[in-house]
Amino acid sequence: MAERYDCTECKKTLYGQKYILKEENPYCVECYEDLFSSNCEVCQKLISCTSKDLSYRERHWHSECFLCTSCSRSLVERPFATKDDMPMCIECYSSEYASKCHACLKTIMPGSKKMEHKGNSWHENCFTCNRCQQPIGTRSFIQKESNNYCMPCYEKQFAMQCVQCKKPITTGGVNYRDQPWHKECFVCIGCKQQLAGQRFTSRNDFAYCLDCFCNLFAKKCAYCTTPISGLGGSKYISFEQRQWHNDCFNCKKCCVSLVGRGFLTCKDDVLCPDCVKDF
Repeated sequence: MAERYDCTECKKTLYGQKYILKEENPYCVECYEDLFSSNCEVCQKLISCTSKDLSYRERHWHSECFLCTSCSRSLVERPFATKDDMPMCIECYSSEYASKCHACLKTIMPGSKKMEHKGNSWHENCFTCNRCQQPIGTRSFIQKESNNYCMPCYEKQFAMQCVQCKKPITTGGVNYRDQPWHKECFVCIGCKQQLAGQRFTSRNDFAYCLDCFCNLFAKKCAYCTTPISGLGGSKYISFEQRQWHNDCFNCKKCCVSLVGRGFLTCKDDVLCPDCVKDF
């Protein structure tokens, strides 16, 4: 007796019938279409086994239904794009939706590489440095007056040079006496601490932080011996080649402040008039 050969689903014999194998299991045409065939996205009819099934992102079309939604031309074996999940030929999509190159004003075709910056788009080969005309690609660049410059060209054409190291200043920087400096180059001539954002002063065209300036040049208080900067409007007392901080100018005996009052000296000391009587 001959071995049976039946449809996996309905169990009807397949001898003398058309059938389809799926994962090595035989199905009659009717069962296969019921189980596995898809409906066309356009006409909603079943795509039979004998019809060509065109699929894109889990959607299916008859070959005669796979048309551009704008001009109705067939998209079979032609490149296409989608807008709101609807297929369109490249020509219609480009005409209605594709970006225009900011440089050559031509359409940037779907699927081609484009460069974007601040709402503008370029063909990859049109996105070039305004000075050397070389494509910028993914390199760093700076835009100036609507023109794009690669970093080397921008530095050569526009960037100021630090008066200290002679290298271009591309970000930030400090201006001192109408001369540009890198922040890291503008330092105290004494301790080399950066001065950007700090209080400083100068002597003989050299910049000093307050600590170095006071230690090197400021007069010393006759009482506490620490420097008197005189900077920032701070007040001090000067008498016969000696100086005092306002807070240090007190009577040696009773410690009353002598600022704005009469006083007398006794050797290296200053005294108020009342205390002088006791000497």
